[in-house]
Amino acid sequence: MTQNADVAARAAADSETPVYAGPGFSGPKWLPAAPLVLEEIEISQHLLVDIALRQVYLRSTCTIHLLSSLMKLSLELTEALFRKLVEQQYLEVRGMAGDDYVFALSPTGRRMATERATTVRYSGPVPVSLASYTAAVRAQTAHVRINRGILRKAFFDIILPDNLLDAIGPALVSQRSIFLYGPSGTGKTTISERLTRVYDDAVLVPYAVEVDGQIISVGDPAVHEQLPLDGLDIDPRWMYCRRPFLSVGGELVTTMLDLQRDEGTGTYMAPLQMKANNGILLIDDFGRQLMSPRDLLNRWIVPLDRRVDFLSLGSGRKFDVPFELMVVFSTNLEPSELADDAFLRRIPNKILIPAVDAETFDAIFRLTAAAAGIECEADICAYCREVCLRDGGDLRPCYPRDLCNAVRAIALYEDRKPTATRAEIDRAVAGYFV
Repeated sequence: MTQNADVAARAAADSETPVYAGPGFSGPKWLPAAPLVLEEIEISQHLLVDIALRQVYLRSTCTIHLLSSLMKLSLELTEALFRKLVEQQYLEVRGMAGDDYVFALSPTGRRMATERATTVRYSGPVPVSLASYTAAVRAQTAHVRINRGILRKAFFDIILPDNLLDAIGPALVSQRSIFLYGPSGTGKTTISERLTRVYDDAVLVPYAVEVDGQIISVGDPAVHEQLPLDGLDIDPRWMYCRRPFLSVGGELVTTMLDLQRDEGTGTYMAPLQMKANNGILLIDDFGRQLMSPRDLLNRWIVPLDRRVDFLSLGSGRKFDVPFELMVVFSTNLEPSELADDAFLRRIPNKILIPAVDAETFDAIFRLTAAAAGIECEADICAYCREVCLRDGGDLRPCYPRDLCNAVRAIALYEDRKPTATRAEIDRAVAGYFV
């Protein structure tokens, strides 16, 4: 398999996730009906008032436009809420800023905000109801239509043989969990990080969800990459973003799979799988986490099978949320050492990512060297293969990248142009293989 010279020149040899233009994004499959009056907001009016007072409490003065931005409500709803709070004598007008009111808490409002701060210290966007969140996730379940050509374009910056593309493609179409296994350095993580490229649509994710009077923060800028609205008129309590991709490795612990209470705000942080809904969650280096594989598998054996997860609030209230995501397990350990048959049956897509053949290895080396601006001696690919087979035992996709990076680093250190010669490969190998 070969790549054209333009693509090779653009690829970054030392980058794990090169920039990808991606497909054009279509609009969301599901649009929430924006509330027109305060009573249509699906949370209690008491909680709505608490959030508004808290927002003003944290600032000496506020305006309708600012409050609208902070609470993620339309200007019309925010103005209606403002007038209601003025009538209840929780707010008092201090003046005007153009055509906007400048207001602050009245003594009554300040007393109310102070009292409520013992239980409610949330000061973010107004949450949506659990019912709305569940409907949104179910309605936005991914449906992928791809073939080998589309998949090859998605993986334009790495080289994969056709048989591997033909294993990944049906797994993506199924949108069921994937188990990637094989020796370290064969590209499992690199492949996983590019899987979301096949999605050609955007999704809506709420900033927060209300359950039994408690608030769960869901929208996370580190996970949910927002897209321009381009004229879409949506309820501002929802983020318009790419389908999420979330990766976690050895740092994974049991608590990250359950609601985590923030004592500072009295709210909850959504677990990893809830943030990754309608997208992909990568469990990298599976089997090397602080929590045991058995604990993780027992926690998810029902969600993987039934597409529903169960969470608990601190009060003991249990509730279910959708588990509409594709979980990708990536490991260089033997699958039989990590899970029993009952669990592996619930991961229908098991894909071996092996070492590569000579042709693929040479193509990877040429692509990597070209991207790094390294001039290559004749037959250097064959020599690099010989060295890697001798010292590494097989041909892994990581070897060309790592050795080219070493050659480039040596050249930069010695202030000269990087060149891949037999002598330079020997220098790179001397500090690479153990």
